[in-house]
Parts: sequence; C-alpha cells; structure tokens
Amino acid sequence: MTCLLALAGCGAPAAGSPTPAPVPPPSSSSVAPPPSSVTTPPPAPASTPATPRATVTATRPASPVSGVVVLDPGHNGGNAANPAAINRQVPAGRGRTKPCNTTGTATNAGFPEHAFTWSVALRVRDILVARGVKVVLTRPNDTGVGPCVDARAAAGNNADAAAVVSIHADGSTNASARGFHVAYSAPPLNAQQGEPSLRLARTVRDGMRAAGFPLSTYIGAQGLSPRADLAGLNLSTRPAVLVECGNMRNATEAAAFSSATGQQSYAKAIAAGILAYLA
Repeated sequence: MTCLLALAGCGAPAAGSPTPAPVPPPSSSSVAPPPSSVTTPPPAPASTPATPRATVTATRPASPVSGVVVLDPGHNGGNAANPAAINRQVPAGRGRTKPCNTTGTATNAGFPEHAFTWSVALRVRDILVARGVKVVLTRPNDTGVGPCVDARAAAGNNADAAAVVSIHADGSTNASARGFHVAYSAPPLNAQQGEPSLRLARTVRDGMRAAGFPLSTYIGAQGLSPRADLAGLNLSTRPAVLVECGNMRNATEAAAFSSATGQQSYAKAIAAGILAYLA
C-alpha cells in the first residue's frame, strides 16, 4: 500500500526574496486553553485498536477417514459379447450356483446399467479418496468381461474391507415402479453379515434418503431388502450391501441415470452413507 503525504510551504524561497526571521515556538504559558464549550474526548484505552480488524473465518477441512472400501460396479461392458464366459456356473453361497455374471439392464432409450454403475463407482471413489479412504474397485474398466460374482465377493474378503458396496440399477418392467433399495444378506451366514452389514445398509439408505431419493415402491420395506439369493452378499466375510439405485425403466429415474448430474447425485448420496458408516 502506498501512502502520499502532502506538505504545505515546502518549496524553496524565490531568488531575491528576503529570508523571514525564524519565529520562536510559543511557550507553554502562551498557548490559549480551548474554549470551555469544546469537550476533548478522553483517549482510547491502550488495549482498544484504533482501527477495527477484519475478521477472517477459516473453513475447517473435513476430517480424514481411515479404512478400505471395496466398490463393486455391477456387470461390465464386454459381458453381452461373451455369453459363454458369463453363463458358466460359479458358487453363489448357501449351497447354490448361479451364472458368472449377467449383462444387466438398460433404460428404454438404451443407456446400459453397466455404464451407469461404472460412472457412479468412479465418482464415489473420488469422494472417498479425498477423505483419506483407500478404495478398491472390483473391475478396472467398463469394457471387460466379468469378473464373476464369486470373484467380486473375494475382492472384498481379500482386501479385509471395512465395507463392500455393490452398485446396481434395477430393471422392473413396471414403468411406474420407482425408488431405491439396499439389499443385505439374510439370514446372515457369519458375524459380518449380521449387525455390521445391517448397519451399513441403514447408513447407505439414510444417505440416499437424505439426498432426496425416494424409497422403493416395489421391493423391500423402508428402503431395505433382506436377500438370500445374491452371491456377492452370501460369499462375503466383510460387511457388504448391494444398492439398487432405482428402476431404469421408469422415465424419471432413467433421465437421472443417463445424466452426469444425476450420476454425481447418486454418488454423493452413496458416499455420504459409506462415510457415516466408517465414522
């Protein structure tokens, strides 16, 4: 900051002008007191600054969260072109087998579930990593085949994950059906499929509900769905849930699934639920 000081009468005297005689400063006794009608304000206390200081409010960064989270984006972009690979039977838990994987569903306009789940998973990953969470994805891209459902479950088990969240979207032929639900393994086959998985299901449900997403009108109750037929949940030894984000055949939800804005909204809601669980 530059300050300018104006000085009156500071120029040199003109040539030939007489030099004025210096005027002695008046003595203290010659200074007239101020008129009685003028009140001199008392000096400000030494502790009071002359100029108010600006107040700066700092935004406290969100606290880091530790733990490993496995995100399982449903299906894969190469599944449809490889029926033999995805139709082979693999263990599904509870003494059952089922196909390695499926193609998934799509909106009526043709936007595929695998593309939606991949985009949402990447967005959830970015949110979690920014908070200090280590994230593992069950597939590296959206162009491959599989992996099979038993391998997806193994990814969470091998990572000793604090939480495993499988991301899907439903394909009910009832176009009026809408809303999300969160599935968990029931009856539980191990301790982690019990209270920890149920608590994870509730926190993810609450995160999505708080974001304004409606609860499913056609599956489960209060946004929760106990399931005994989902291999990824049956084979998990870690807290695990599967989120069906809504019905891709519903026109309103299909529009959200197909847009970047909608995908980001789903990701933020799912991430909020995971972070609440980890906290």
